[in-house]
Amino acid sequence: MAPGTDLPTTSWAVLGMLSHTDELSGYDLKKWADWSLQFFYWSPSFSQIYSELKRLEKHGYVVSRTVTSDDGVRGKRMYAITDTGRDAVAHWVNHSPVEAPVLKHSVLLRAWLGHLAEPDRLRDILTEHIDYAEQMRRRAVADAATTDAADSDSDPQWAFPSAVLRWCVRHYEAERQLAEDLLTDLEMLNTRGRLPRSRESPLAPVPPE
Repeated sequence: MAPGTDLPTTSWAVLGMLSHTDELSGYDLKKWADWSLQFFYWSPSFSQIYSELKRLEKHGYVVSRTVTSDDGVRGKRMYAITDTGRDAVAHWVNHSPVEAPVLKHSVLLRAWLGHLAEPDRLRDILTEHIDYAEQMRRRAVADAATTDAADSDSDPQWAFPSAVLRWCVRHYEAERQLAEDLLTDLEMLNTRGRLPRSRESPLAPVPPE
């Protein structure tokens, strides 16, 4: 059996973050996920991160130690990837099947059901989504700049997260433009006059005579 074939994708994401540095705390991993993963995958919660760390440690892919603060009172657990863990995540990157991205777009679902929607409500949904896409674009721009400033010349592996974040910038630019175009199309439909809310679908099969 290939290494770690029973692990979920989130495990590999956490292990992959650890592959970029010497050691990180669960809090550090959460901050990193919010800083990069959320733009193209998702950002797991603290509880999910610690659950994955426990799973990875059980597999021998991660080791941990407790670091005591200067005041000697508080301690935090630090996690580091093992050589076995690095080999396992490299095997996953290079040999595991790549699933096709799944688009589950709640905004488009509502636009698709636009014949049942109030025009003002549908307009608000699209406008809010345009604002969201622009906000995400700006955050991706800022995070990409931070990565570029991390001296990728001295540590070339940082060039890959930087390239992905630049892709995310373009993605959210396109998402904003697509939403603006859809809003224009819907406004044109409303200008022409909305179709009646018929219960009979034009795609419904015609019963035999």
